[in-house]
Amino acid sequence: MKSARFLVNTLVYTILVVSLVAFITPFLLIIINSFKTNAEIIESPLAWPTTFNFSNFAASMKEMNYFQSFLNSLGITLGSVVLIGVFAAMTAHYFVRNKTKTNGALFFAMVASMIIPFQAIMIPLVSLYGAKLGWIQTMPKSTLIFMYLGFGSPLAVFIYHGFVKSIPLELEEAAFMDGCDRRGTFFRIILPILMPTTVTIGILNILWIWNDFLLPLLVLQNAGRGSYTLPLAIQVFKGTYTTDNEKFLPAVLLVILPILIVYLFAQRFIIQGVTQGSVK
Repeated sequence: MKSARFLVNTLVYTILVVSLVAFITPFLLIIINSFKTNAEIIESPLAWPTTFNFSNFAASMKEMNYFQSFLNSLGITLGSVVLIGVFAAMTAHYFVRNKTKTNGALFFAMVASMIIPFQAIMIPLVSLYGAKLGWIQTMPKSTLIFMYLGFGSPLAVFIYHGFVKSIPLELEEAAFMDGCDRRGTFFRIILPILMPTTVTIGILNILWIWNDFLLPLLVLQNAGRGSYTLPLAIQVFKGTYTTDNEKFLPAVLLVILPILIVYLFAQRFIIQGVTQGSVK
């Protein structure tokens, strides 16, 4: 019995170690090669750098207009996440408290839309908002936030819907009896109860929107480099046939670093949200 348990534990730890090495190796290679010249990266990509060339980071930040791109990413990400959180919570609450056939069909359609791949609708999407409405030319950043609201809401509504069903209706009825209207009941009673779910949904959407490249490429590519997000800004180091690796790799690290810091500080909220959801 003990030998069988020992074999199982050994197998589990072996799988964990192999998975850790597989996931962390690309990240370590980016860090190591960020301090090298192009010649050193090509000659010995796995070797430790002979000298730590920090000027690569300064050159990358200057060429990719890092601080402006950082502010663009920050504004678009936070704007999108706040709108997704508020509107998805309100929509889920409405669907749960108003159970009609129409609302059931709308909820089903919203959930079913999650299986449609983005690549299948990106051309009609750009054609509608660009050629038909002209929003991409006139207000590209706002249009991008609006699109993130549309793409992020179905999953958020689906998650909120399950949590709102577990909230007793008597809480809202007590608030009505105390003179609170429907809006006040939602923002003062329901939304604070949904806070763990809101934090979890917010973190998941921050990771997705911050790292997204394809949608900003479609919407912001003609808006000028001053409107680029960080993932879009690092493409300046890639040519048709060559890549300036001594600037590209530090740029990748600079793009990863802010969201990695956010994740390290916020990961306990993800665990709390998932744990609370599992017992509701």
